[in-house]
Amino acid sequence: MAKKKIAIACQGGGSHTAFTAGVLKTFLQKLDPRHYEIVGLSGTSGGAMCAVLAWYGLLTGDRAKSITLLEDFWREMSAESAWDKAGNDWLVWLNRMRTGVLIPEISPYELPTQGQEKLAATLEKFIPFADLEKLVSPKSPNLLIGAVNARTGEFTVFQDKHPEKDKRITVKALLASAALPTLFRAVHIGKDFYWDGLFSENPPIRGFLAKPVSMDKKPDEIWIIRINPETRSSEPKSMNEIDDRRNELAGNLSLNQEVLFLNEVNDWLRRGWLTAPQFKHVDVRWIPMDLDLDEASKLDRNATLIQRLMQYGESRAIAFLHHLKQKGARKDTE
Repeated sequence: MAKKKIAIACQGGGSHTAFTAGVLKTFLQKLDPRHYEIVGLSGTSGGAMCAVLAWYGLLTGDRAKSITLLEDFWREMSAESAWDKAGNDWLVWLNRMRTGVLIPEISPYELPTQGQEKLAATLEKFIPFADLEKLVSPKSPNLLIGAVNARTGEFTVFQDKHPEKDKRITVKALLASAALPTLFRAVHIGKDFYWDGLFSENPPIRGFLAKPVSMDKKPDEIWIIRINPETRSSEPKSMNEIDDRRNELAGNLSLNQEVLFLNEVNDWLRRGWLTAPQFKHVDVRWIPMDLDLDEASKLDRNATLIQRLMQYGESRAIAFLHHLKQKGARKDTE
């Protein structure tokens, strides 16, 4: 049986993407490489951090390294010291109170850059960015990182094999993807400055398919790790509830557009409207994080929350793989 080619897309969502780390750890540990080949990873913001850590292990042929990197990264990012815990609690509280209490707005340009500096130092501790180009080969899995050019408004996807050097995978590209403009300063790369990928492709998907390469080099399936819930059972009424739902919808807007594009291509293929040899049907599968968490908790680096989310991601990934195995067994008996 031919290997099934898989691309994994990781939606952004701050600390909530510790869930993504749990999912990726499980996939890297339990996906049988004889039957599944991970040919691409993509991500935005926190999803981009998880994607690059998983990708680096695949790049070096060491899945165990990816698992360790994902665990170590989130341990490093968790608030552990007394001062860090106090600052984390204050930031989360401030974001929960902003709709009910008049709090003066402060530009990130008036604040220290410690948050971005810590994130950069942590990434550089685990990923040797200067060596990446030497490790990348034509057969390496693709990595796509979403951001937006705040100067031009253009969607930007940083890639491991991008023809422009400024658009390749660097620590600045990762910082750009996570540069939430109300919290962090824009990240300058070349002549441009970038904001969080929430405003562009969250996460990039069509980049796996739009390249003019042969059909056999494109994924058969795209697995999407979704952080923001698609539906809510009750009507948002308080200002905090309205803000939370607005944030979820904004985070899902570009993702839904990416999936709509993919579904339309599948439909055109089914109807026989696309006949070029580089097009193929691609299935979409979802691994959603179905937890009722507010927007402010996306900034929460509490170690207990991080571990809870990672463990939940592991359990959802195991359930997903079990369902996939059962579905494959049913297909074999039909």
